[in-house]
Amino acid sequence: MHDIVKDSLQEALDCLREFMGKENNLQAIDTGATLISKAFQGSNKVICCGNGGSLCDASHFAEELTGRFRSDRIPLPAIAINDAAHITCVGNDYSFLEIYSRYIDAMGKKGDILLAISTSGDSENIIRACESAKKKGMIVIGLTCDSDNSLRTMSDVSICAPKTNYSDRIQEIHIKVIHIMIQLIEHKLSVNEPCSYPF
Repeated sequence: MHDIVKDSLQEALDCLREFMGKENNLQAIDTGATLISKAFQGSNKVICCGNGGSLCDASHFAEELTGRFRSDRIPLPAIAINDAAHITCVGNDYSFLEIYSRYIDAMGKKGDILLAISTSGDSENIIRACESAKKKGMIVIGLTCDSDNSLRTMSDVSICAPKTNYSDRIQEIHIKVIHIMIQLIEHKLSVNEPCSYPF
């Protein structure tokens, strides 16, 4: 049992070190946060989607922006596509492949951001969401893995965790990226300063 705990922590540490060792990953995080900040300043929003654990990460990102992160501030416009009624309606009446794209078709507008999360980068419903976002004139930020995958190709900014045998290691990098991006967004907008309303 002790070996499983130690080996798992070591594997997670190695994965993080590999991710941190690539300057393009660090730059992509900053670029993504800058694009989201500019969208907020232009009265646009961020819409987030993912499947399974990635949907949980998408929801976490959105609630940290509409709620609070490390300190009190103004709420920021972010939505995760996690409405069970919408998902089951579209899944039943159309297809599971359209649960996110149809939402984007309804709610997305030019200048909005789509934060699309897929550990494999090849989830068809996520790719269709990206296609809908592109048609709307939205910017796509992809959280995926370091492989030749569709989400990476379609994203304006792709942030790629090291490819591993299991998705949990990739998700652990993604949640770190999400927290750092929120911290950067708050810094770029100066929303933690008293009475600071930049938009």
